[in-house]
This record gives sequence, structure tokens and C-alpha cells, in this order.
Amino acid sequence: EDLCIHQLFERQAATTPDAIALVYENQSLSYAELNARANRLAHQLITLGVVPDQLVAICVSRSPAMVVGVLAILKAGGAYVPLDPVYSSERLVHMLTDAAPAIVLADNIGRAALGKIGLTGRIVLDPNIQFDQPDNNPQIATLTPRHLAYVIYTSGSTGTPKGVMIEHQGVTNLTQDKCTRFDIGTDSRVLQFASLSFDASVWEIMMALCSGATLNIPAGAAVRQDPLALWRYFEEHAITHAFLTPVLLQDGADIPEFTIKPTLILGGEAPNTALIQALRSRVTLFNAYGPTEITVCATSWHCPSDYRGTEVPIGRPTANTQIYLLDAERQLVPLGATGELYIGGVGVARGYLNRPELTAECFLADPFSDKPDARMYRTGDLARYLPDGNLEFLGRTDQQVKIRGFRIEPGEIEARLAEHPAVREAVVLAHEEGLDKRLVAYVAADVEEGLVNNLRKHLSQVLPEYMVPAAVVRLDRFPLTPNGKLDRRALPVPGEDAFARQRYAAPQGATETALAAVWRELLGIEKISRHDNFFALGGHSLLAVRVMNRIMAVLGVELPLAALFHSPSLAALAQAVQKQDRPALPAILPVSRTETLPLSFAQQRLWFLAQLDGVSETYHIPLALHLRGRLDITAWQQALNAVFARHEALRSVFVSVDGQPQIHLLAAGDGLPLVQHDLREHPDADTELERLCTGEMSAPFDLSRGPLIRAELIRLTEEDYQFLLTQHHIVSDGWSVNVLINELNALYAAF
Repeated sequence: EDLCIHQLFERQAATTPDAIALVYENQSLSYAELNARANRLAHQLITLGVVPDQLVAICVSRSPAMVVGVLAILKAGGAYVPLDPVYSSERLVHMLTDAAPAIVLADNIGRAALGKIGLTGRIVLDPNIQFDQPDNNPQIATLTPRHLAYVIYTSGSTGTPKGVMIEHQGVTNLTQDKCTRFDIGTDSRVLQFASLSFDASVWEIMMALCSGATLNIPAGAAVRQDPLALWRYFEEHAITHAFLTPVLLQDGADIPEFTIKPTLILGGEAPNTALIQALRSRVTLFNAYGPTEITVCATSWHCPSDYRGTEVPIGRPTANTQIYLLDAERQLVPLGATGELYIGGVGVARGYLNRPELTAECFLADPFSDKPDARMYRTGDLARYLPDGNLEFLGRTDQQVKIRGFRIEPGEIEARLAEHPAVREAVVLAHEEGLDKRLVAYVAADVEEGLVNNLRKHLSQVLPEYMVPAAVVRLDRFPLTPNGKLDRRALPVPGEDAFARQRYAAPQGATETALAAVWRELLGIEKISRHDNFFALGGHSLLAVRVMNRIMAVLGVELPLAALFHSPSLAALAQAVQKQDRPALPAILPVSRTETLPLSFAQQRLWFLAQLDGVSETYHIPLALHLRGRLDITAWQQALNAVFARHEALRSVFVSVDGQPQIHLLAAGDGLPLVQHDLREHPDADTELERLCTGEMSAPFDLSRGPLIRAELIRLTEEDYQFLLTQHHIVSDGWSVNVLINELNALYAAF
């Protein structure tokens, strides 16, 4: 369609104005409310002179205002330039200087990050403010799909980030194709996980809001750093779709059996086969590939639930996208041969902002297209076609790497290192250690006390955290090949002195000794000082999660993830463990069951969502068991009644008291009704069975009356039965199903 991306959202807002568009903490915005807020800000931007292709920066915390700001800029005809408040001030100032926006959208956190230098001479608006402007959709007559939608900065090999200019047509094409491909609709709940500066945020936001789905924005950092917190969020919010980087999921060991089977799209870096095998049967799984220069996603692969292959394909192209595998002469390679990946189509970026030479080098005329102005992007990636027609990613032709989902040009880090007076030359490589990658900097420098600490401090002032090398190796000179080129293979593996270390002091006491063992295991460093800083030794937020899990396993103490950030040294963390150990717990007293009871946090969420969505089968947990043999129906009914009586959760109903939800328990002696059907004489038993199963799974629950668990027994033959059990998620979850089945079997045997 010949539409800009925000027009797809406006069309959806007109179709489903009362549907929930966005959820953040306890806040929610309907499509009509979100559209109106964005429109008022858009009209304010128009009065300030925003026109098509004009860049408007946005530097805000994760919140509804972030989405309002993005939509408003697009509606006004501008292109948004996301600036992450966590970036260093120098990097943010460089982006502002390069993009030169006259207007910046910034909340208090954004203002603090940009500082006076970044904001001087610019108009600054807070997207949280409700401006006194019309709330109708702005009509920009001159705006077309060929105008810019956004400019996102990626790492640059010359030492400075480069802005990638993406047009509306690419975002619209991606959104329409992937909403169909990933089956995103009005019942979907999409997780907004990525930083706005990471282009995955584009499809999270647009695929949700252009399809009638709900966009869920987690508050705080825990969900984005701790897999266990992430999975809890999935369950509590019934998340159906999420884009995640493989490194966050590690080896997949912590991935649960979900109540609602979500769709996970992996991207940002290549996943390994172990992760694919761990995920394939638990989720609907896609592996996506695409550089920022091709509007987020160029190809995607749907992993079958029974996949056993050793390759992890990147799949087939997005609609209106052309894939070419070319040799050094830019000729097509034979099928199955390795070639460099070039990509054409409507998703190709306009180029790099203010970098015409680099644009001409990377964005080339497409000789394979019949369109005279068609271009293709040279990715620098190697790939080949598999026999089934899917693409397989094989690595890079240059030294570009991805660390924890971020694309990094080592040359940018090398350029920053070279600015330090102690450094003569610098080379940065990525070292793989198991499932993790770490950046290692090699510097040619004279011996200097505190060099590693000084260089890390220097880099942390000019680069984001994910670009600061974990280790710095000092060399007198770099090893060379016979041809006089750098011999990368001869560069040494970093030793313990390559990490930012404090003067060695042995761990003291049992707790410090145990923690040192955990750090040795996860960091791969043999000698740990009690004053060493976890992050200076190469630790990062995802590795910190594993430290917390190991502390729980080894010491039996559960610490919040924030504890390691607040107490990053071994000695300080040991103190935090000791303070947490064996806390004085208040006595647990029984509560009367004759009165109403409070809801758990998860139940509050589900009750709230049920009020918003009304009757919905989204929160049903269906179970079907095929029973074979001579079933004692009386004993089966007694077993069901016993399970119903044993578990208060199953007898819970949710009533409103003074406008607030409360739990009322049904009487244990009421029993659980068992609806019975006999299909032995039915002329079309298969069709009738399917009808009964579908009807049972979709029949609504009344949360205020209950019971919120139903049972049906369908007799097929003399010794064949189909048992159906449906529960509402507010009284049960996926983990509880196996417990219920085991109890039912044991009680049936007893009766």
C-alpha cells in the first residue's frame, strides 16, 4: 500500500478505538487515547516548523511518552532520531551535532543525559505534556512513503557512529509482511523490549500498533536483564510475541513451559543450535536476519517444532526484498556456494546521513533489477543457499562483530584508544568463550602502572558500556605476517593482568571464598582479589544473572540482581550475602476463609486485563486426556471432587467489593460438576468430538460466579474416553497442570 507507517496506525485507531494499544505498569492507553495524544504533540511540532524529512531527536526513558513521541514526529512529517539516555554524553553530543535537529523531545531523564551542551540552541519539548492543540490526524499533503521515517546510528569503522536513513516505504512493507508472517492480530500482546536506538524497536512498536495488538512496555531494568524476571513478565501479561537477542536466553535452560505458547523472534546475532533445540518445542520460533540498512529484517526462518538440523538458517526474504549472493566480481555464485550477501528492494536505506562517500561505497546500483533507480546494499556478510531454499549465515567478510545484540565496529573502539597518549597502536577483537563473546583490546604501549584501569576509564567516558572491552592486553609491538600485515592469529589470549584489577588480597571467610569460586567459574579468571570489581573483570548484566543463580544454588541465598550493581566488589557482595542470609521472618498466621481474600499480584493483572478485554479465551488453559480402559466414572468424579476440595485456588471466584476485586472461596463440599457425553452411537463421532472440544475450550468463564475450572468426559467406545479440563489462568498456570494430573491419577486409584 502507498501509505506512510503512521497512517497504518491511524487506520487501526479508527477501526479499534477502544482497544488497548499500550500497557505500562498500571497505565494503559486505548488506540483512540494514544492517537489523540500523538496528534496533539504532532500539531505542536508542525507549528514549530517541522516538515517532511526534517530530523527530530527523541531522548526519553522507556514509557508511554516514548511511543507518543515517535508517532508524533512521524505524523508531523519528520523523521525521528532516537538517542538512548544511557549513552555517554560525548556520543550523544556527536549524534546531535551530526543530525543537527532543531527540535528535541526529551523528558527529565533525557534532559539530564544530553546536558546543556547538547540542548543549547535547540527547542526542547517534553512528550509527557498535553499540548493545547487539536487531536485530529494531521494531514501533510507533501508527505510520501519515500520520505524519511527515522535515522538510527550504528557503530562506524572510522571511529564515529553513522546515521542510517530509513524511509517510510521500508517500514510499511516490513510491518505488513511480518504481521502476517508472525500472525499478529487484535488478540496479540507484543513485548516492547529493545532500546529505541536498536532498530528492533521499530517492528515491536509498529507491528503491534498497526495490527490492533497491545504493546507491553516493562518498567525497570530487571525484565531486560534477568531471564527469570522476563519469563514471569510473559506469564503475568500473557505476552504472545517478542523479539529477543539469543545471548539473553543463554542456552535456554531457564525457559519454562508457557501457559500461552508465545512467538519468539530471535535476531541481532546468530543463535547456536543448542538454543534452537531448547526453544523449538516450547515456543513458536523464528530466526530473523537483517542489518540496520535494510529496515530491520531482510529474511526470517520459521523453525519447525521437531527440527533436528545442525544449521540455523536465516530463512527467506521479506516481501519485496531481493537477495543476491555474489562473488568478488559481483557475479551470482552457483546454488549452494558461499557468496557475499547483497540485498535489494523497498527496505534498502536511503544511505548514511552526511556520509556521501560511504553511502556510494555500500549502496550500489542493482544490476539485477528492471527498475532504473533500484539499489542494493552490500552487507559484508557471507551466506549460502541450503538445499531447501533457505539461507544460512556464515560470518563476516570484515571484522565487524555483534556483542549482546549490538553491532560493533572494532575500528571505532580502536580510534578511541588511539586518542589516549599512552597508546601507539590499537586492535580490538571479539573472543568467544562458550556462549558468550567478549571484546579484547590489544594496545602497543610502554609499560605504565595502572594502564588497564586508565584505558577502561578513558573508554567508558566516550563509548557506551557494551563497547568497552572486557580486557586490555599491552604489547611492546604487534605480531606481523611475512607480508608485514597484522597477524591476528598470533595475538595472545588475555591473561589475568589484562583485566582491570585491584592490588591482590585473598578472599576472607567462607562467603568470600565461595563467591570467588563462582566468579572464577563464570569469568574464567583464576585469581580473584576480594577487592576486584565484577564488571571490571569482564562481567556484564547478562553474566550477572548467572552469578545470582549460582549464589542461590551454592549459598542458598536469593539476592536481587541490583545487589551486584550496588556491591560490585567481591568483599562488598559477600557482605550483601551475609546480610541477606537467614533473615528474621515474621510468623505466618492463618487467615479466616469465611471472609474475602486479597488477590496476588499476577491475579490483579489478569483481573484487570479481563475487565479491559471482556470475555476472552486468551486466558484459558485447556487440557485433553485420552483415557483407555474400563473407567470407573464414579471414582473419577470423586477424584475430581477431591482435587477441587484440596486446592483453594480452583475454588476461587473474584467478586467486586467497593470497586476492588476480592477472592471468595466456593464451598469445598460443592464438588466439581462433570459433564458427560456419549458418542458411541453417534453417526459422525469425529466431527461431534471436534465440536465438543472446540466448544469447551472457547466457552467463557464468569470470574464472579465460577467455578473457574470445568470438566467434561466424552465416551467414544466401550473403553475409550476423551477427558477435557479447562481452567482460567487466574486460578492456575502451565506449571500446575502436571501437578493436577498426578493428583487426579493418585486419587482415582485410591477411590
